Amino acid sequence: MIPFLHIGWLTIPTFGLMVALAMLVSFYVLRADLRRRGIAADAELFIAIPCLAGIAGAKLYHVLESPSEFFANPWSELFSQFGFAWFGGLLAGVGAFVWLARREKIPLLTMMDAGSPAATLGYGIGRIGCFLSGDGDYGVPTSLPWGMSFPNGLVPTTERVHPTPMYELIVACVIAWILWRIGAKQIAAARKVFAGIVFASYLMLTGIARFLVEFIRINPRSFFGMTNAQAASLASIAAGGLLWFGVRRRSNRGHVDRR
Repeated sequence: MIPFLHIGWLTIPTFGLMVALAMLVSFYVLRADLRRRGIAADAELFIAIPCLAGIAGAKLYHVLESPSEFFANPWSELFSQFGFAWFGGLLAGVGAFVWLARREKIPLLTMMDAGSPAATLGYGIGRIGCFLSGDGDYGVPTSLPWGMSFPNGLVPTTERVHPTPMYELIVACVIAWILWRIGAKQIAAARKVFAGIVFASYLMLTGIARFLVEFIRINPRSFFGMTNAQAASLASIAAGGLLWFGVRRRSNRGHVDRR
């Protein structure tokens, strides 16, 4: 693997490089979605602030999962180049997105719908950074032909393991495409399909994907034999399901959505 790129005196972490690429791609996807919805919003602002908040939230959530390790060496844990928790990033990123939508006086659920494909694709591209740096996000040992070892990774292993970041990239691309298509049908149906259906689908689909991949990840089990990420995934699926049924109920009743 290639944790760092060395260009003369310059050393570039590949994880950071992929995060920057994820932000760039997310910007273009969000801008395209805003345009097709006729929303006049600053796509740069809605990508930069939630992304930075998401990175900080993912790191903070990760270190708080193991408080003893954090308090033993807080600065090393906070500024290490690996150790980011998906659910912490989701909470902080969504929180920042909600704050911006409220500040800009844009209908909240409509804005969440517009941001969902971009968030999904950005997450998948960010996983390439985990793959290149070998930061420990790989899976359990496997004899499958595409199993890989990460002897030069930040968290090295010489065993052939599941390249789970690549699995997540592929699934993220599929989910992003599904969300984009749902958004297209939503826009075509106008008020017949209410705002929030894309975001609800995002919460459910990404939650299911993360819940399943955790079965072959090396994360420790805690809640009823599940990993922390699986417990968080169930919360995401439940929240998405409740929102989805609420949106469908409003659609069936033919109410006008003003949120």
